Amino acid sequence: MKAEQRATEDAPGEQSALVRPRRMRPHNADVVRRARLYADGRALVVRDRRSRERRYPVGAGGIRRAVFVPPDASDAWENVSRRPAERWGVLVFQNEDGHDVLCVPLADWLPEAGVVGILELKPAKCLDLTELRELAAAVGLPVEEMPPSKSGERELPARGPGHAPDRAVHRELPRWHSWIRGLGLFGWLVALVVAFAGDVDWCLPVAAGALFAVPAADSVVRVGAWWRNRRDAGRYFAEAVVITPDPVPGEGATPRFRRTASVRVLPGDVVLTDTLGRERWLGRDGAHGVARLVRLVSAGDRQPLGVEFRDRSGQARALLPWRYWFAGPRGRSRWEETVSALSVSAVDEEVQSSRQAPGATKPWWHSHPLAADARAMAPLPAKDARAESNWHSAVIGGNELLLVPLFSLVLLAGLFGDSVTARLAGLFSALTIVAEWGPAAAKSLFSRFHYDKPNENA
Repeated sequence: MKAEQRATEDAPGEQSALVRPRRMRPHNADVVRRARLYADGRALVVRDRRSRERRYPVGAGGIRRAVFVPPDASDAWENVSRRPAERWGVLVFQNEDGHDVLCVPLADWLPEAGVVGILELKPAKCLDLTELRELAAAVGLPVEEMPPSKSGERELPARGPGHAPDRAVHRELPRWHSWIRGLGLFGWLVALVVAFAGDVDWCLPVAAGALFAVPAADSVVRVGAWWRNRRDAGRYFAEAVVITPDPVPGEGATPRFRRTASVRVLPGDVVLTDTLGRERWLGRDGAHGVARLVRLVSAGDRQPLGVEFRDRSGQARALLPWRYWFAGPRGRSRWEETVSALSVSAVDEEVQSSRQAPGATKPWWHSHPLAADARAMAPLPAKDARAESNWHSAVIGGNELLLVPLFSLVLLAGLFGDSVTARLAGLFSALTIVAEWGPAAAKSLFSRFHYDKPNENA
């Protein structure tokens, strides 16, 4: 079976109206590859990362309305920072009694979420780009748009009888991961108090073992993601046309950029992977599939600056910097391969003066709506690459890398104690420190001396 056939075989009927998730980090790439919203006859189907499906019939006894609830128009800062999942609003599917059955936050189903901001993309436009409007029309539901609410007037979702509405959202980390980490920290604290207050020796290894569950949960997620990504490479992309960067010699492209960034062309999808391994899927069919390549050129000498992937409505969905992708020794053939693989028209367009950088210190794309995309699809400064790819700072957050080893030091001295319980507690504490600091230190050293070290000769 071919890889491109395998990529779509799990969703019968998804050729109708298909909605894809937002871009995801490498440990969540299986969400982008499997999760979908699509119409199957008169039913709305939600498929999750494990290819499990929930079906919502449309009609009598099922969904009867689709209502778009825009974000609070008076507080853009809250939409962006405190309510990121609702920054472009929520599409709510309701039954005949007006109770919410399914809530779909647009920010979770826009492939380029994270590289385009709320100021550059209005909520009504986002409703179209996600193809949620077409999805609702496919099951016979015209979308009703509520007027933007004012601060303090946001109504709570109407609940169905006995339960809250389902939400089609993607978690950054699995639920079990949060539970294990929380129970590990709680168990460490309780067992430690009992051990010292009640002089119960056997509680010492229990406390150390509970704390070890914190980095162990992280390791399970990361190793599992590594294994799934290796498996999916052959499952989804074995027959894909792969476009890799071909930068100008001397531009200082890093090994991370050269090995990670890519554009894969499948029969029904375009898969873009940025320098940090974050993956997003754009469709090739439908009203908002990739329908044209636009090569942006400078107004004066008409030198190529970048390439936009645009849909049929003329909306730019992705942006590649030309000098990092098509300006190298094999750049011309790489560009022709891209146009041929996508089988779309390619035109040149002059960059407007409002998009040009005022000085040489800023890249030309700094005022482009997809400036964050161009930055992510180019070599990142070493410091930025380490910070944005760091598991603890970018994914977990907080000061775990400092606090968990510090907590482990309390029982580490038991490694040299006389009793078996003390030595066992010390062993677990040492393993906790190694599990926290080992991968972080190895990744940092590898980044500094190789992966994010620019090669000026290539």
